[in-house]
Amino acid sequence: MAEIQSPLPGVFYRRPSPDKDPFVRDGDPVETGQVIGLIEVMKQFSEVQADTAGTLRAFEVEDGDMVNPGDVIAVVTES
Repeated sequence: MAEIQSPLPGVFYRRPSPDKDPFVRDGDPVETGQVIGLIEVMKQFSEVQADTAGTLRAFEVEDGDMVNPGDVIAVVTES
């Protein structure tokens, strides 16, 4: 299993905007470099990408939660 960690502090979002579907859901396949969410810092948005291919096992933070650098955002079962 691989952990996707927050690269910076901010608010984590699982969707590109409130009216859009999530980037990925639990159980979805992910590719290396695929965007799984966004982190907002002072109205600037940074992509959070999977650093390994596999299946997204679970998100460890909820949509809209605050995260700090190094916090685990999601867990991927590597393929």
